[in-house]
Amino acid sequence: MVEKKIGEYLQTKWAAGKVIYKQTTVSTNEDAKQFAGEGAEHGLLVIADAQSGGKGRRGRSWQSEPETTISMTLLCRPQFTAEKASMLTLVMGLAVAEAISELTGVSASIKWPNDIVVNHKKVCGILTELGTTRGQIDYLIVGVGINVNNGITLPSADVSEKRRFAFGEELADTATSLWFETGVEVSREKLIAAIMEKFEQYYEKFVQDLNLQAMLDVYNSRLVGAGGEVRVLDPQGEYIGISRGIDAKGNLLVEVSGDVKKVYAGEVSVRGLYGYV
Repeated sequence: MVEKKIGEYLQTKWAAGKVIYKQTTVSTNEDAKQFAGEGAEHGLLVIADAQSGGKGRRGRSWQSEPETTISMTLLCRPQFTAEKASMLTLVMGLAVAEAISELTGVSASIKWPNDIVVNHKKVCGILTELGTTRGQIDYLIVGVGINVNNGITLPSADVSEKRRFAFGEELADTATSLWFETGVEVSREKLIAAIMEKFEQYYEKFVQDLNLQAMLDVYNSRLVGAGGEVRVLDPQGEYIGISRGIDAKGNLLVEVSGDVKKVYAGEVSVRGLYGYV
């Protein structure tokens, strides 16, 4: 079980300094909020073997398959103001992508702002939430859901059939797991530990200047669609441009007719990914 093994691999100062494990839960984010309200310290990590009501961006659901996925939430007690919080989604995204690549050997990319992609399919989603008082952060939680060994227990069948069983018809063409991409079982415990180590390193760089300048080059090197066409679903009107990477504040830079627009938040489709052709 995860909680018995993760400590063997952790080499962090505070990230996952305390781990709370649940066999099943509705949402590790909701659990972390509860623990935050009870005074839990910076670095608490909540892990569940199965999650029935996890959330993605814009209220979308994220359910996890028992003992094959990673469902976890890290609690932080930062000393900066709320407008900086969204950048930690990007910090975690970089940590996850690098940990996946180093542990499995596959190339993991980041779809701004909160998806991790392997071979053009989504393998991870990230959701950051916070509680504030007068603009100051009381707590910040970063939830991470990763498809790790989904499909490994399915009966013998061709890959496309396994994908339909693992993810359903709706997501079979856009979702994947690390097992589907590597063909071998991936240690969830080692991956969690690697992510915590990466996140701690990048978090400490981030809080020095409260921007992403120190990790800008490495982030942009993993940004899926950089230099290619993206479609931005802006509330004021949809537009298409060329992705020019992110800036130090985490904005996506999109070139439109020679001008560069800064995308602060919202839906961005990348050509060739998730059905955007």
